[in-house]
Amino acid sequence: MWGFWTRHKRKVYVSLGVFGSGYLLYKLYDTHKKQLDQLEKQLASERESEQLVKAQMKLHFESIQSIADTTTLPHALLHLRRQVEERVDILNLTEKLMEGKGQPKTLTSLEKLELWDRLKIQSFTRTVLSIWAITALSLYIRVQVNILGRHLYIDTARGLGAAHLLDDELIDRNDQQQFLEAVDFLCINGMSTLISNMQTSATMVLKEKRLKDLFTSSVLNETIMQILDVFMSMGSPHQWVEYLMPEDLKYKSAAFSSNDGQSEFTKFDLLMLETYSVLSSDEFRSILDVSLKAVVDELVQDMKNQPGSINITGVPLAKLLPKVAHMGPLLLQEPSKNKFIHIVRNLPVAEVFFTLVYANTPPS
Repeated sequence: MWGFWTRHKRKVYVSLGVFGSGYLLYKLYDTHKKQLDQLEKQLASERESEQLVKAQMKLHFESIQSIADTTTLPHALLHLRRQVEERVDILNLTEKLMEGKGQPKTLTSLEKLELWDRLKIQSFTRTVLSIWAITALSLYIRVQVNILGRHLYIDTARGLGAAHLLDDELIDRNDQQQFLEAVDFLCINGMSTLISNMQTSATMVLKEKRLKDLFTSSVLNETIMQILDVFMSMGSPHQWVEYLMPEDLKYKSAAFSSNDGQSEFTKFDLLMLETYSVLSSDEFRSILDVSLKAVVDELVQDMKNQPGSINITGVPLAKLLPKVAHMGPLLLQEPSKNKFIHIVRNLPVAEVFFTLVYANTPPS
């Protein structure tokens, strides 16, 4: 045996080394394969969970959008329509002109000219005001419901995953209701300044427009856009937000950004501050501009298609004014019948914007 071992010990050591190495490699391979299998199962489970979350978020996102069309927007439009009809009245001007036409001696030429000039300003003010209000309000409400929807979805997910959460860490119904009712600010507080500035803008653009000037569809489109451009450039930066939301939010937003006393802010405050941040952003201004242009294009096209309205050679401004004034109430119809709201809602850039608003993580 000793002689056998002496002669073959080198071969035995080599064989044992090869066998041991092979066994070690096998174990390493087997362990690695099991880890890969486990990792693949984990990834598959995570993908399945991710798809489920995405499906839930999509369903929740779509349900949130319906709130804007069926509840919040109809309520806001009802108040807006009443405000515009009461505050930008053209009926009295029209009646005075009709009386002057039936009884020529009741009005002097200067008085008639002044009435026509006021009617010109009021007619465009009423319609352009309606264009801006319905567009801005529609966009604002969608920002609002998407922010609220995201917060409620996160609260629900937290509540399912952490039973220890306190009630004051979640958004209660009072905060929700107060937040949604904030949309009434335009009609209650912002309308006076909005009307005044829109009248000023219309006066600046229309002062050189005479009643006998011929208006084609392109001239009408250009005139309306000029009024909107002047209006949007008035006042301080982000002036448009002050028609929709309280001015003190600007100072609260600055305090929040500087991290001073954040504990003093309520859940309602945080919702309002996030909405203010979105509405005062360059991205929202861009969406608002695109939406206004789309609404104006559709409105002018509708007027062009009306019998006896605008032809290729154009019609005198005096003859066009009643039709311009008539378009104001049509812009403020209820959402189910309002194609201008549908135009704003279905703009691809707006859809992307609201999807990002809904998906964005709020500041912590």
